[in-house]
Amino acid sequence: MTIQEIAKKSGVSVSTVSRVLNNSPSVSPKKREKIQQIIDEYNYTPSVFARGMVNHTSKNIGIILPDITNPYFASLFLEVQNFALKNQYATLLFNTMFVRHRLQNELHLNEEDYFKMILEKQVDGVLILGGSIDKEDVSDSFIHALNQLQRRVPVVVVGSKIDGCDCLFIERNLRQGVTSIVHHFIALGHERIGFIGGEPGIRITSARIDAFKQSLHVLNMPVDERHIVTSDYYAQDGYSAMTQLLDTSADGLPTAVMAINDMVAIGAIRAMKDRGLDCPGDIAIASCDQFLQSDFSIPRLTSLDQHNEYLGRMAVMQLISAINGSEEMLSINHSPELIIRESCGAAGDASTRA
Repeated sequence: MTIQEIAKKSGVSVSTVSRVLNNSPSVSPKKREKIQQIIDEYNYTPSVFARGMVNHTSKNIGIILPDITNPYFASLFLEVQNFALKNQYATLLFNTMFVRHRLQNELHLNEEDYFKMILEKQVDGVLILGGSIDKEDVSDSFIHALNQLQRRVPVVVVGSKIDGCDCLFIERNLRQGVTSIVHHFIALGHERIGFIGGEPGIRITSARIDAFKQSLHVLNMPVDERHIVTSDYYAQDGYSAMTQLLDTSADGLPTAVMAINDMVAIGAIRAMKDRGLDCPGDIAIASCDQFLQSDFSIPRLTSLDQHNEYLGRMAVMQLISAINGSEEMLSINHSPELIIRESCGAAGDASTRA
């Protein structure tokens, strides 16, 4: 069944059928109903490929991220995929394994290689959700490769804007949520607060640690550098960071610790248990980045909801806008939300949104 046959059976023009398929309001209800009945009867589905041949588009967008096993990127990708599908775009995922150095070395691929691969798939646009772009010191060669990609197709980056980079950016609020956690800990009576996790040289780590220190300074609270232990973003890194904290601060342990994300928090709690310590009884913990299972850990994790559904939606909207010819940067209002649960010692079974 073709659109021409639908038009013939309906006794209307092809353009009228097209307007019905595209939900155009300029078709009378009676005529729309008749056309829709025939469409439903024959289970007609318009060919995205054929439409793309006419419009010179593929209706595909490429997604580049550094590690699909990281719940943050997995969650953000799912939101992007969901909203893209609602707008009739398919998503092609490119997992660069940027943080998995062992696998990356075996494959001998860098992110610039993925830029070339993604163009071969003839995508209409590209979303970048992390990787080298998140470094504090981004190489000139990477920015050059990214700008070369931008000249071929629109590119949107979820992250902090980089000088000299021509791409469009969806910028997250990296500081607001950290301040909320510090204020929450202070309200609970904690005076010695630590920070664990995150990789040195990565923008999100530096921004959160800086916000952590500034929040304490504003409140005239001490900052003990021994209580700030960077490692990485995974559970084993939370375990090692907490172990180091317990070994080096035995004479003055923090009573509360902020983790870079939920995985680091879970690893830290395991390290405490192995030392016979209780969370939140001995050390309260809160996380800067909520993942899907935070409400099922023991204890339930107090964490920041980064609202990935909002970030994913805005990233796709920005990219589709650019695909359609607009270079205007969308204005976004990203506000992380503190979800209070058991690990901070301020909630029982229920979760509370602060």
